[in-house]
Amino acid sequence: MKKVFAGVLCAAMLVSLLGMSAFADETEAAGSGLATEGKLVVGFDAEYPPYGYMDDDGNYTGFDLELAAAVCELEGWELVATPIDWDSKDMELDSGNIDCIWNGFTMNGREDSYTFSVPYVDNSQVIVTSEDAGISTLEDLEGKIVGVQADSAALALLDEGGDQEELGATFAEMQQFADYNTAFAELQAGSLDAVAIDIGVANYQIAGREGYVILDEYLNSEQYAVGFKKGNDALCGIINADLETMLKDGTFDEIAAEYEELGIEPEMLCLAESLGLESETEAE
Repeated sequence: MKKVFAGVLCAAMLVSLLGMSAFADETEAAGSGLATEGKLVVGFDAEYPPYGYMDDDGNYTGFDLELAAAVCELEGWELVATPIDWDSKDMELDSGNIDCIWNGFTMNGREDSYTFSVPYVDNSQVIVTSEDAGISTLEDLEGKIVGVQADSAALALLDEGGDQEELGATFAEMQQFADYNTAFAELQAGSLDAVAIDIGVANYQIAGREGYVILDEYLNSEQYAVGFKKGNDALCGIINADLETMLKDGTFDEIAAEYEELGIEPEMLCLAESLGLESETEAE
């Protein structure tokens, strides 16, 4: 009887110790702002090149994912790149399925809904159309069919309540797509007259296609930042510090240089300005 009792007691102690260990892991993870200790789970749109996409080898890559990987290297974390439906990003973040949204994420107008890192890219919303569409100004979009990504900054800008609401109201139709790859396929097929899109993605999309132009008139300018669940200051602080380290040691500029020909132009980079510092490139 004593042996049985001792066995039960040992089992109970083991369960308790395991529980304490798990609690310690959760506490340590919570202290860093991570949902899981040692892992940075990044939510991104896998069809949003050059910021996040699948390469020819079937691997997820992109400017933002490479920045996230560099942060993980500094912190000794494992990067978990997690593709998400862009219009479900809030649910993924609020539920703890992802630690942050890092994928060409516009911070302007969303400051009350998320905790944001320092901005690192100046972005503009632009219009892409075919050269022979007869569209050269924003006014020419009247009566046209324009494509946007669902729950995107472009949609918010052109929809009711947006800064370009009056322009959007002149469209014959504004069609929403899950991703811009699909939108461009429809533009090529002639189902759309134009696409409202971020300039970096626009640069990428038209680089490999002839016959498409970006209108000289921009819809607006905005900035990209890493988005965290509101109040997650711990993780935001770590990422900000690592971005500053990467700027100072040249890592940020090295990664950016790899994507210059893919649409991320040097003048779009604003991390140095955001931090009040000179980048390695500027210093030289």
